[in-house]
Amino acid sequence: MGPLHGIRILELAGIGAAPFGCMLLADMGAEVVRVERAGDPSRPSAIDGAGRKQSDPRRYVPHRGRRSIALNLKARSGRDALLRLVERADVLVEAFRPGVAERLGIGPDECLERNPRLVYARMTGWGQSGPLANTAGHDINYIAVAGALDNFRRTGDRPLPPLNVVGDMGGGGMLLAFGIAAALVHVGRTGQGQVIDAAMVDGAALQLATTLGMRAQGRWPNPPGANVSDTGAPYYEVYECSDGRFLAVGALEKPFWDEFVARLGLPPDTLPDREDPTQWPDGKRRLAEILRTRPRDEWTAVFDGSDACVSPVLSLDEAPHHPHAVARSAFIDVGGTVQPAPAPRFSKTPAAAPTAPPQPGADTEAVLRDWGLTDLVREATT
Repeated sequence: MGPLHGIRILELAGIGAAPFGCMLLADMGAEVVRVERAGDPSRPSAIDGAGRKQSDPRRYVPHRGRRSIALNLKARSGRDALLRLVERADVLVEAFRPGVAERLGIGPDECLERNPRLVYARMTGWGQSGPLANTAGHDINYIAVAGALDNFRRTGDRPLPPLNVVGDMGGGGMLLAFGIAAALVHVGRTGQGQVIDAAMVDGAALQLATTLGMRAQGRWPNPPGANVSDTGAPYYEVYECSDGRFLAVGALEKPFWDEFVARLGLPPDTLPDREDPTQWPDGKRRLAEILRTRPRDEWTAVFDGSDACVSPVLSLDEAPHHPHAVARSAFIDVGGTVQPAPAPRFSKTPAAAPTAPPQPGADTEAVLRDWGLTDLVREATT
């Protein structure tokens, strides 16, 4: 059933971080209802953020595990229906630009007046305040301003965006889900709801805590790409193999490095001194030459079961079939779509298998009836 079983969440349809955060909550057993905008041909379920028509909505993984209704929030009937749903909800999630929900008449004041226990969660890139709050942006922009993007590069290279996992997903969706869970604990203790201002730029900065701490201690002194775990050192790098595929080497600590060198079949002092940063470039060059002599899977077999901290760099198609992923059922098939399984795992309240993403608006009548709003079934979407 999941640890959040019994929690009701209204998710005003958006893209990116907010749906991912709501997916995490749905995975944990919350009842999440995605509220699409009826009559709006540009709603995110039909058009993605780049203006391209999306394909099968039943395969868009971040929308899994919930039902979908359609309300015309520009009409009084739609707004009234939403506010009546708010009276029965524990959480409302919106990802509009600041001020949009207020102009629609569904902002925090209106919703908390209807339901003082409500957690009103706002997900944006720049936050509800500050000079950038009302400007557009994407993951690449938020992590750039937060100071994260500059660090994703080797020495001499330009920064390389790490997909959209640091801003949108880690800095946005996970921060949103954590904030909601924390606010629900507060509701349980005090009976008081509140507003959450979750910003991707804040979440991206938050993830730099360890790096900034190491920098303050003098343990991260060099420019990007020249430190111990940003590909500066030979023991923390990605190396190409003879078949054009790659190995990830993370032999950071000395015992792991010694195991790594032993598995390579090299005498202990063959490679340049790993403790001397001036010898790191030569160390990386020597290792690159050695690891390029065999294909990836042969090297994987050499290091299998060891503490050398060496892993094959797997593709999206390969990862679900890795023996460790298979043993832990880390990936599941839902409606013909391979996707990550719910995480983390709970001993007393394990998460159920998620359902496939809904067709937009497909559950309007069923949800209104289930939430005790049968009288709104006809008028809510007009």
